[in-house]
Amino acid sequence: MGSVALAATDGMLHFELSVAMEVFGSAPAAVTVPWYDLTVCGTDTVRFGRFRLEPDHGLDRLRDADTVIVAGWADVDVDPPAELVEAVRAAHDAGARVASLCTGAFVLAAAGVLDGRRATTHWAHTDALAARYPAVEVDPDVLYVDNGSVFTSAGKAAALDLCLHLVRLDHGSSVANTVARRLVVPPHRSGGQAQFVSAPVPAQDDHPLTALFPWVIERLDQPLTVEDLARQAGMSSRHLSRHFRAATGTTPLQWLLAQRIRHAQHLLEQTDESIDAIADSTGMGTATTLRRHFNRTLGVPPDTYRRTFRAKARPPVPAVV
Repeated sequence: MGSVALAATDGMLHFELSVAMEVFGSAPAAVTVPWYDLTVCGTDTVRFGRFRLEPDHGLDRLRDADTVIVAGWADVDVDPPAELVEAVRAAHDAGARVASLCTGAFVLAAAGVLDGRRATTHWAHTDALAARYPAVEVDPDVLYVDNGSVFTSAGKAAALDLCLHLVRLDHGSSVANTVARRLVVPPHRSGGQAQFVSAPVPAQDDHPLTALFPWVIERLDQPLTVEDLARQAGMSSRHLSRHFRAATGTTPLQWLLAQRIRHAQHLLEQTDESIDAIADSTGMGTATTLRRHFNRTLGVPPDTYRRTFRAKARPPVPAVV
């Protein structure tokens, strides 16, 4: 996997492109293994907001690379250029390893590279990706997906996680950790770790469960069962499960757990409540249960989540006189 080609066209996001260039462009001083031969492939001068980039080669050179990186696509409501889509498809057909960063997944999907494969993208656009490309199995709850020859990542920081994952596959954990240290980022976040985002409550005004959703949210501290939800909705448990699957894509208990985790996230971010108190407020019962479910769902324990995401008030810096 010695050569890496970055696809660059107008309409892409400069952050993801910069991430790939930083990881694959040059090796840290402590790394002695042969590094990647990085090229940028595009058409003419590429504009990224206020930035300008001069590609090394045209898009047709993507097919010659061992690895092709497609950066985020800025406006997912706009179709990517046909020339870019065809070049990505040709590179994949030629045997290249293809990876998208953030909304670059829309380019891969347009090229048919993701058909029949599991994929992810930024959480805010997973629904759009799934609706536009039904042949793609979209997973909104992971940082990145490794399909062996096709890779996709969630947004921003997850793009860096995927790039480090590719380095790890090529050169091992020691080298990937050295790159991570240079970038001052965690050396490894598993692709299966959840994106740090709470699942929204489904909202369909004409759905039979519309009134049930807020009723449940107001009672997350209570030991609710499927029978309780069915009784409140005025239907059988089986009927309830069918409606839940259609509206949310999951079961009533899985949805209920997701809402409890979501509420726990909010309390960890916004309050100083103890883990025991949060467990009680979210209907988890005990801190042990909360930690188990939280860690299994988000990939980190509640205490780590709080340290990472809480905006702590800092005392004002005294004026220098």
